[in-house]
Amino acid sequence: MASPFVRRRRLGMELRAIREERGLTADQLARRIHYSRMQVSRLENGQVRPDIAELIKILKVLDVTGERRAALIEIACDGAERGWWDRLGNAMGARQRLYANIESGAATIREYNQTAMPGIFQTPEFIEALIELTRAEGALDFQPQKMMEGRLERQRAILRPGGPMYEVVLDEIVIRRLTVPPKVMAAQLRHMVTMLDEHPSLSVRVLPVDARLNGTLLPRATFTLYTFPDPADPPLAVVDTISTDHVHIEPREVQRYARRYEHLSQAALTPEDSKVALIEAADRATDQTGCS
Repeated sequence: MASPFVRRRRLGMELRAIREERGLTADQLARRIHYSRMQVSRLENGQVRPDIAELIKILKVLDVTGERRAALIEIACDGAERGWWDRLGNAMGARQRLYANIESGAATIREYNQTAMPGIFQTPEFIEALIELTRAEGALDFQPQKMMEGRLERQRAILRPGGPMYEVVLDEIVIRRLTVPPKVMAAQLRHMVTMLDEHPSLSVRVLPVDARLNGTLLPRATFTLYTFPDPADPPLAVVDTISTDHVHIEPREVQRYARRYEHLSQAALTPEDSKVALIEAADRATDQTGCS
């Protein structure tokens, strides 16, 4: 399915463009369709699930007919779809719910992660260890069982036949620093290598701690870039901060992150050398467990 989140953004962009073509302000359109200014703004910003009957009224007011009208209704229908993540709701974690929605329709996913093991690769044991660490920090903003279910469902969605190409540049510190028990970390790293061997659509490039980088292109946070099968659906950059995720849809902002990703990817190890680095890190973690 197409990502409902992305299709809502696409619908909003199209409606704003048409409104401006007609020479209407958002306030003027709101009065004509008996909406509030805020309702128009939320629709144009892709923040609400489209109501098809209401959209048809808006298209009539904007004098949109023929193929353009049919295309917009189709986009709105995609945007109104509910995915498996809606069944789990925010119990799986509101931020994870957003990622699941965007991933559902992606053609390519390129991620730079400087602090954490990418969720798509995490084992159940690793996830459980993370939940316990999060619990120690205070009240959880998700239900552990639902969070685990959501994480594993995302993995199945990424690995489905016809799923996206998924590529990660992973900072070396992520595989060297033991944020979970050594035995769990060793198994996690070996699991990553197995996944990479079994799924050609997956790729990991480890960024060495001593890699030479242009300081002006060094990101300050983890981020992910998405493209979609329909070239008219806008590429996205999602930036992961401590408290929230920032979604960038503006071409200039997305391109800024794309340039940084290419810079990091070129400085990283090759995929084959990265697998060697993962195995070596797993061996180091195993040595700390005192077992093989």
